[in-house]
Amino acid sequence: MTSAGDLIDLDITGVAHGGVFVGRVGGDGRVVFVTDTLPGERVRVRVTEAGDKSFWRAEPVEILDASPDRVPHVWAEAGLDVPADCRPGGADFGHIALPRQLELKKQVVTDALSRVGRLDLPVTIEAPAPVDGLAPEPADRGGWRTRVSLHVDESGTVGPMASRSHRVVRTETLPLATAAIERAAARLIGERPGRIDLVQPADGRVRVINRPALARGQRRPVNPKDPAFEPVVERVGERAFRVDAGGFWQVHRLAAATLTAAVAAELGVVGVDSEGRHLDLYGGVGLFAATIAELGGEATQVVSVEADERATEHAGENLSEWVGARAETGRVDRWLAALAAGASVRDRDRLSRGVVVLDPPRAGAGRDVVRALVALAPAAVTYVACDPAALARDLAFFREAGYETSSVRAIDLFPHSHHIEAVATLTPVAPRG
Repeated sequence: MTSAGDLIDLDITGVAHGGVFVGRVGGDGRVVFVTDTLPGERVRVRVTEAGDKSFWRAEPVEILDASPDRVPHVWAEAGLDVPADCRPGGADFGHIALPRQLELKKQVVTDALSRVGRLDLPVTIEAPAPVDGLAPEPADRGGWRTRVSLHVDESGTVGPMASRSHRVVRTETLPLATAAIERAAARLIGERPGRIDLVQPADGRVRVINRPALARGQRRPVNPKDPAFEPVVERVGERAFRVDAGGFWQVHRLAAATLTAAVAAELGVVGVDSEGRHLDLYGGVGLFAATIAELGGEATQVVSVEADERATEHAGENLSEWVGARAETGRVDRWLAALAAGASVRDRDRLSRGVVVLDPPRAGAGRDVVRALVALAPAAVTYVACDPAALARDLAFFREAGYETSSVRAIDLFPHSHHIEAVATLTPVAPRG
């Protein structure tokens, strides 16, 4: 009987969501999830999890027959010649040639749509193109991350977590980060256990934000002198967005502009009715609300809804030039329920002529939000997703409720990792009265 620690030879036949690859072993074809490999390779692996589970996990110890798409790892310290428990996480596709990375990510999105959502939809995938005069870094060298989180352990070691572990490992390089962040990280000295965030906004200066670990149930107080609450400015084209240094902004330096262009293209097809009432849900600091307002005109009614109060404050400032735009703090599910309960006939008419941008966290929107949103009967919903499985599940919920999409556009904003962003626009299936 195979157990943890055993060595087996395995043919890798596919890729799975989460940055792992798939082989099968034994007469029952038991699935084995393996890191750091590629479809088409034959590898010798060490089993790390076995037993009676429907699947096992393993790590490669030798590549017996390498894929032609295998390349030297973009992060040398995460290569197979480094002991597994010392390899930093965050670059689980770093050993794969970039064109093949795109193919694999497209397959992951397609498989999630089919397996999770029971959806047969065409998927396109693309790398970020030059936007607003900014060109991507040479993708085989990384250099795209403007935000990096490192960890500090009890001994004061500062670094990323080892892959699929809570062990902090010290590294000499951070090749996916911008050069300025990599230099700043090299100067860090660990103090209290916790996390250190490095943030490089549009002005180019790196902010170092210490986040000591909190006791269970303890909340971090809002201290205006805390570097995390320093308002910084990010830019998309000529437009400036205020955001806390420690607040949410896309990590790829081209991501905000790339996603803005993608959402604008989607909404440009369906149209933004100047008489409609439009929503930007999980709106952050108003990035997509501004996109809607620019398409609809200065009097366009658009509401950005965000649970984080600080982000909402910034969104209000960022949207101030549009007289019909506002930002509200609230949990999206509760906010939608309150909106539906209090909407007049005229409100519902304007909502039915409006568009919605839905940009939920990794867990997705969920059935309750989808149902509440569809009950308002918007003209279109543009969904921005960072998790293929959650997207597939939510698209299936939308289909049940009478909204469908014809395709999914995937964008590789996380080169050398398994993560992928995707955009899809849903419209009602039934004719609108």
